[in-house]
Amino acid sequence: MKNSLGTMTLMLACGIASAQTPVRAPAPPANPRIDAQAFMAVTFEAMKFREQRRIDESEFMRMSRERGTLVLDARSAEKFRELHVDGALNLSFPDITEESLNRLIPDKNTRVLIYCNNNFVNNERAFPSKLPSASLNLSTFAALYNYGYRNVYELAPLLDAKRTRLALVSGR
Repeated sequence: MKNSLGTMTLMLACGIASAQTPVRAPAPPANPRIDAQAFMAVTFEAMKFREQRRIDESEFMRMSRERGTLVLDARSAEKFRELHVDGALNLSFPDITEESLNRLIPDKNTRVLIYCNNNFVNNERAFPSKLPSASLNLSTFAALYNYGYRNVYELAPLLDAKRTRLALVSGR
């Protein structure tokens, strides 16, 4: 009886100990097409680089008129058709791939100007605001940087869509 009491005490103690130890789920399968650590590293690097590449409305206008400059709008095709900077080309962010960038901007030295929803107020339909940390400018800049584009500039200020000096047009 002494032996079985000791055995039961030991089994009970092991049961309590194992109940307190969390059971770990098996690790999800690896996916070589997703690399969170590389994403974080390149995004951090891109954001440091971006700080020297933010320009005001006048500089954006001046640069956009220069030969060899491309204005890129990465919003959805629907929002782009609604209203966009005159002369901008649309490549919706989900469609940014190495292949689509090579078609649109084959020379990685091309000057690319970007803007997004969060650059404009007073037209929520065409430019619905996003959380500042989810701004499309950030994602687009990081993606272009990740694909090797370094001649990228971002429209910095928040502009009134009804008063901006940038020509905003609809269609296409």
